[in-house]
Amino acid sequence: MSTTCGSLQDAENAEDPSPAVPGPPDGGYGWVCVAACFAINCFTWGIVASYEVFLGYYLENGIYPAATPTDFAFIGGLNFSVAMLASSRDSPGLQTDGFITASFATCIWHLYLAQGVLVGLGVGFTYIPSIAVLSQWFRRRRSLANGISAAGSGIGGLMFSFLVQAAISNVSLAWSLRITGLVSGFMNILATVAIRNRNHIIQPKQHPFDIDLLCRFDVMLVLAWAFVSMLGYITLLFSMSNFASSIGLGESQSANVTAFLNLGTALGRPFIGIISDYFGRIQTAGFITLLCALSIFAIWIPATSYGVTILFVIVNGAILGVFWATIGPICTEVVGLGELPSMLSLAWLVIVLPATFSEVIALKL
Repeated sequence: MSTTCGSLQDAENAEDPSPAVPGPPDGGYGWVCVAACFAINCFTWGIVASYEVFLGYYLENGIYPAATPTDFAFIGGLNFSVAMLASSRDSPGLQTDGFITASFATCIWHLYLAQGVLVGLGVGFTYIPSIAVLSQWFRRRRSLANGISAAGSGIGGLMFSFLVQAAISNVSLAWSLRITGLVSGFMNILATVAIRNRNHIIQPKQHPFDIDLLCRFDVMLVLAWAFVSMLGYITLLFSMSNFASSIGLGESQSANVTAFLNLGTALGRPFIGIISDYFGRIQTAGFITLLCALSIFAIWIPATSYGVTILFVIVNGAILGVFWATIGPICTEVVGLGELPSMLSLAWLVIVLPATFSEVIALKL
C-alpha cells in the first residue's frame, strides 16, 4: 500500500491483494462466524462491562482495607488495556483463571494480577484475533455483521449485571467470581471452535507496528478518533452505577442502571451497522460520536433522578460503543483487507493509555 493518503474508493478496490483472490462471500459460513463473534463479545466484553457491579461493591464495602478507589479503577482499566496488548493467539482459559484466582484474593495486589491482568489477557487473546474475521466474510453487509457481533457485549453486560448482583447478594463475592469465570470459559471455548478466518485466501500482512501506515494522514485520523473515543467510553461504561449511588439511588436501582446501559448497547449496535452500510461507515461513526458527546451535556449532566438516568443510559448505551461496532469496517475501508491486521494492531496500541487511565481520571474528578 502507498504511504500517501489515497481515496477511500482506492482502498475499497485494494481490499484483496490480487484480482485472482475471490471477494468476501457476504454470507454463507460468515453468518456462523457472526454468531461465534457475538458469543465472544458476550462472554468477554459483556463480562468486563459487569465490572461496574463489582466496582460498586468494592467501593461500598471495604473488602480490601488498604485499597483506594483509584486501585479499583485501575483494575477495571487493566481489563481493557492488557487485552489490547494481547493479540496473537486464542486462550479463553486465561479469563476463567483470572476470575477464579480473584475469588481467592486477600490483598489488593492479588486483585490487580487476577481480575485485572489475567482477565485482561484472557479477553485479549480471545477477542482480538476475532475482530478481523467478519470483514473477511462480508463487504456489502460488513458493518451490519460487525454491529450484530458487537451487540453481544451488550447482551453479556445485561445478563451478567443481574447475575453478578444476584450472586453477590445470595451466595458470596467469591462464588460470583467463580461462576463468572466458569461460564465465560465454557462459552468462549465453544465460540472459538466455531469461528473460521479466510487468511489462507487473503494472506493478510501481520505487522504489529507498521511504520508505513503511521505515515498516512487518514490512518492518523482513525487512530486519533480511537484514542478520544476510548477515553470517554471507559468512563461511561464503569461510572454509571457509582453515579447512580452518588445521586441517592439504592443498590437495586444502581444495578438496573448498569443493566439498561447494556440493553441500550445491545439494541443500538446492529442499528449502527445498518446505517453505516447505507450512509457510509466513516460518516456514520463521526456523526454518532458527536451525538454521544452532545447527549452527555444534554441529559447526563442535568440528571438528578432515576428516570432521567435510565433515559440517558438507554440512549447513550445505544451509541457510546460506536468504536467497537465500526472499527473493523472503517479500518478495512482505509487500508484494505490485506493491511487490516496491521491497522488493527495500531488501533489496539493507541487505546491502551485511555483504557488504563480514563476511569482513574473520572473517579478523581
